[in-house]
Amino acid sequence: DTTAGHTTAEKAMRVIAGEQKGRRLTSPHWAGVRPTSDKLRETLFNVLGPYVAGARVLDGFAGTGAVGIEALSRGARHVTFVDSDRRATALVEANLSHCGLKERYAIIRVDFARLSSRLEAATPEGFDIIFLDPPYGAEDMASALEAAAGLASANSRVIIEHARRDAPPARVGKLVLTRDLSSGDSALAFYTIHP
Repeated sequence: DTTAGHTTAEKAMRVIAGEQKGRRLTSPHWAGVRPTSDKLRETLFNVLGPYVAGARVLDGFAGTGAVGIEALSRGARHVTFVDSDRRATALVEANLSHCGLKERYAIIRVDFARLSSRLEAATPEGFDIIFLDPPYGAEDMASALEAAAGLASANSRVIIEHARRDAPPARVGKLVLTRDLSSGDSALAFYTIHP
């Protein structure tokens, strides 16, 4: 969720569909966060479709929390928001509160790579949907996917947002690339588990 220059003066983000449709979300007021655009989020959820309802979702590198909030709005059973920046976790909490969401989520402030070892034991069934938006760069993409592999179950869908210029790895451990969709300078790579 990181590149410089985004401010609250930019176009407001909103929840696209579901119970919270149309709710405005607060953007970060500091440089260095790259929120997932409304258009890219719409593409993500169009692909995921009915799989979101009742799903256990992990919003890694959560930033504003827009992806996880969209999942809750569309009927996800539970969303775990993870970010290492105290300002980001406070922003996620503020956006959840603004949407009137008081349950079905957890916010964890920790580096994503360290989180995976803690959650593997706490969530043995894994997550149904794991969305990752690490800082753009091929190295960050591979390390985020490696950490996510331990949290994925046999039927999980793992999605990573990346710069279009950086080709996603075809395989990381048991995660295998199945689809890569571009929108402007960003793209979404979809992975499933293959032993």
